[in-house]
Amino acid sequence: MGFALSRPAAAATLPTTLPTLTIRNLTVTPLELKLVERLESHAHLHLHKAKGLVKEPPPPSKHDITGVTISPFAECHTPVYAPDPARHEHLRLTFKDPATGHLYSAEIPASSRRSIVLKPLADDTEEEETKEFTAIYLPQHAHLALFSSANLASWMSTLDDTLPLSALSIPGTHNSPTCHVALPSVRCQAVPVLDQLHSGVRFLDVRVSCPVYTPPPPPPSSSGNDTTTTSSPNHHTPIPELSLVHSAFPISLTGPKYLSTLLSTLHSFLEAHPSETILLSLKREGTGRGSDADLAQILHTYYINNHHQNTPRWYTSPHLPTLAQARGRIVLIRRFRLPPNTPASGWGGGIDGSVWPDNVADGTCGSGTIRIQDYYGISHGGEIRQKVRFAQEGLQRAAAATAAVAAAAAVQGGVRDPGPAAPLYINFLSASNFFNASCWPDRIAVKINPSMIEYLCMGHGAPGKGPAELEIGDAATGIVVTDWVGHHGDWDLVRCIVGWNARLQLRQ
Repeated sequence: MGFALSRPAAAATLPTTLPTLTIRNLTVTPLELKLVERLESHAHLHLHKAKGLVKEPPPPSKHDITGVTISPFAECHTPVYAPDPARHEHLRLTFKDPATGHLYSAEIPASSRRSIVLKPLADDTEEEETKEFTAIYLPQHAHLALFSSANLASWMSTLDDTLPLSALSIPGTHNSPTCHVALPSVRCQAVPVLDQLHSGVRFLDVRVSCPVYTPPPPPPSSSGNDTTTTSSPNHHTPIPELSLVHSAFPISLTGPKYLSTLLSTLHSFLEAHPSETILLSLKREGTGRGSDADLAQILHTYYINNHHQNTPRWYTSPHLPTLAQARGRIVLIRRFRLPPNTPASGWGGGIDGSVWPDNVADGTCGSGTIRIQDYYGISHGGEIRQKVRFAQEGLQRAAAATAAVAAAAAVQGGVRDPGPAAPLYINFLSASNFFNASCWPDRIAVKINPSMIEYLCMGHGAPGKGPAELEIGDAATGIVVTDWVGHHGDWDLVRCIVGWNARLQLRQ
């Protein structure tokens, strides 16, 4: 096949202990590996400039490669030796898109822990638009995963309108607004919700403390004989504040934070990014005296029904929407009960997550619309491995599903009925133990998140590589709910999840 080994000549007499590089192409574009350049680190060659002892680094050794073509969503075990960490080596890899002839390069390992953006190599005679690719290198496995780069602030814009939300790979955050100064066991996030949204997060997990519902007063009458009343508040009616909490605790030690402020952030983001949707999981916690029925009334009367825009801001049907139905709107996932005799039941109530199974490795909500992995009861660090296995099994269940898409084919009576949609697969990576500091959210995330990146790069969507050994359907991830993403600018986990949406393009 014309392979060329890339072991540097200077080290040819040394025992070969380095692994060879595996490349997995998780894009819809076939890619050819054309050139490998081995670069030695400059750091150990440069002495203090004042002493005049700066030594130029040696030129890179170059190896042309032939016969290494990686098909979409396939992997290739190359004969290229991985960079030698003992020698502080780097590899510069050059890939070719055979359809366009464009070349792209990347150096591994990267200078930081963030994902690597492949650079298109300019050609003065070529003015066609180039594609965008991102790479994640796992040095402990000599494994390079290539993804289609996405504009994370508007990644849904490239997806088909007819896809149900349950067909997508959606990054989420657990206790999403808990980025403030708080008790260590309360804080679950490194950055604010707006940063999360701009970086690709589309599922938010929010808990509120609820007061007792008080109906709004009737609006002022225009005449003394008019006694008409309405359940809609007028603009003078104060909105009952729902404070943001994590269990019984406020999310900030510097003052209360409220749902109204958070919703303003969400509305502003969706106005600026109308191609996107935000799934909002809302649950009642805290020390408020209100019931689930009170929360339903307050939410409907003051937060959902209290807007008069031309375009509705909320999707509150109990049925899973298509992406077209959800774009520009907040999709409510209701984790509180909606009693039949509550007037708010007339508004649909959102996707029913009210019968939420507690601390389960695999459970289903009472409505059957949601399938959940939410095992959080870790008592010590040794149980993290079990949590990782449960999360991987949840990813495999989501990957095995095949979405029923409403085809726009001309049939009698209109659009073909796609049949029942697959459930929303919601997979929590979070876990915590209030009484064990080694099991607080940030300390569990620092172990679980890298293992999930590794699995999404190496094992997800590959038959026989996961613990459940299920068939591969659309290879979606479902909704993956995380802690502490974006810490020090590291969004690799989110980018991996978003990247798997590219496989849906194979259906189009």
